[in-house]
Amino acid sequence: MNGKITRRSVLRGMGAACLAASAAPHVIPSGVLAWAGKAGANDRIVLGGVGVRRMGAVLMQGFARLPGVRVAAVADVDLRIAQAIATPHREFAVLLGGHPGMTAGEPADLTSVDHYQDYRRILDRDDIDAVVLGTPEHWHSLPSIYAAQAGKDVYCEKPLAQTIREGQLMVQAVRKYDCVFQTGTQRRSYPVWFTACRAVRNGRIGKVQRVIAGSYGSPWQPSMPPAQDIPAELDWDAWCGHVEPWPFHPSIQGNGTAGSTAYRAYQDFAGGTFTCTGSHLLDLVQWALGADDGGPIEVWTEGQPFDSRTRQAPQVFMRYPEDVIIEYTRSPMPRFVGEKGSLTVDGRRLVSDPPELAEALEQEMKEDLEVQPYHDADHGQDWLQCIRDRRRPRADVEIGHRSTSVGHLGNIARWVSEKTGETGQRLQWDPQQERFTNSEQGNQLLDRPRRKPYQLPEQV
Repeated sequence: MNGKITRRSVLRGMGAACLAASAAPHVIPSGVLAWAGKAGANDRIVLGGVGVRRMGAVLMQGFARLPGVRVAAVADVDLRIAQAIATPHREFAVLLGGHPGMTAGEPADLTSVDHYQDYRRILDRDDIDAVVLGTPEHWHSLPSIYAAQAGKDVYCEKPLAQTIREGQLMVQAVRKYDCVFQTGTQRRSYPVWFTACRAVRNGRIGKVQRVIAGSYGSPWQPSMPPAQDIPAELDWDAWCGHVEPWPFHPSIQGNGTAGSTAYRAYQDFAGGTFTCTGSHLLDLVQWALGADDGGPIEVWTEGQPFDSRTRQAPQVFMRYPEDVIIEYTRSPMPRFVGEKGSLTVDGRRLVSDPPELAEALEQEMKEDLEVQPYHDADHGQDWLQCIRDRRRPRADVEIGHRSTSVGHLGNIARWVSEKTGETGQRLQWDPQQERFTNSEQGNQLLDRPRRKPYQLPEQV
């Protein structure tokens, strides 16, 4: 993870037409692959934001406050959101999604930021070094892939991708174009989680036997809210992306309205909390088990089969190499259970059985142990420094992809149970090939149908 990435040379001298020829014009406009000069060690990094509602707005405010950074432009399919980012005060809280981070601290001055409705305008600009993606997850893959092709570095909110296939192509694009990519799984930057994962990997609880994780929800099919008129400033067709356009209702966008059902509940747009919350907490499981380039090798369900109409969901189990079992129960944080005890994190403190284990680990935080997971003090700053140094950040694209894939596998196991009407089938997963070896039904769910012109590129 600490290996240097060479500066982008792949795109130099490469004709943009050879890459653009196989993609729909709606997705890659002329000029999007223009070379963008990269920031040197002492240069200011110029950012563009794509998708700036709620968490996207918080990210842009956070990055804009940092020294050595300038936010030059933002884009959102809802032009009102792109325009409102310049004055993110309390009067815009509802429009921007009501995230408490919007009113925390002194707001950055974004009054000179350019705003667009089409994110490709940002990719066209030679003066922008990197993009920050705060879009819903069904709009993570295409901007990430085309940003890498355009010579931009990327910070992408979790979940990394809506399907496992999307994640695979994102990894391929980032590697091919030497993109510095950070996934927004910020708990990788929490010192207490670093301590917990380091302790597990160094055998402080003995051989890990099982992990107790949350019973994350899968997306289902709630009834759609009544259609409303599409606001003039909103490109609703583009918001729906690869999904056939739904009737418009503002709650689907996930604007924080109390009692509303947002896009994350629907399988067309998201992976439910299995990939949302799971992208954070299952990332910690992957980290602690040393599985950043792998994952589980078996997944199965127990109980009643999944019902996408009522949200009835069977319990999910997974098996990792060395017979480590993950049980998905109602544990708020992953709890690691080993031969010598158990360990978890409660807020910002360690909790262990026996209790003296946590006390000893607190004393060890500054010691050099045999296994040292990559760690730094700030998630965003880590990405920016890696842009300057041309190396991979702590939540590199493959780490984000692998952790999100764990949530996808849980969803797939439930969906297979709904199709078969049975539970208990052990789906064998090959983490290297990223395919099931005994379930064609499972393999058919590694991606989803897409309408033109929002298909994934055949080659990155």
